[in-house]
Amino acid sequence: MAWTWRFEKADGSQTEPAVEPEEFPTQSDAESWIGEVWRELLEGGTDQVTLQEDGSTVYGPMSLHDASGADGQDGQDGEDGEDGDAAEE
Repeated sequence: MAWTWRFEKADGSQTEPAVEPEEFPTQSDAESWIGEVWRELLEGGTDQVTLQEDGSTVYGPMSLHDASGADGQDGQDGEDGEDGDAAEE
């Protein structure tokens, strides 16, 4: 099984990501990667992403704009708000 991300504009059209995409062996690996690079993707013109497993949609589209406002600029450890862990559940 290969887990991949589809990179999209707000209208759902596919776009080239600012970060070189990868194939991941697990869903967890794919989600960890997107958590590390979402800001670069957003700055490079990707508005939303969709997680796929072997070409089938698992979930999405998921807006990268929503992530930028969720818990401020740090957004990594969630120490200054309860919303920091919501995406992991």
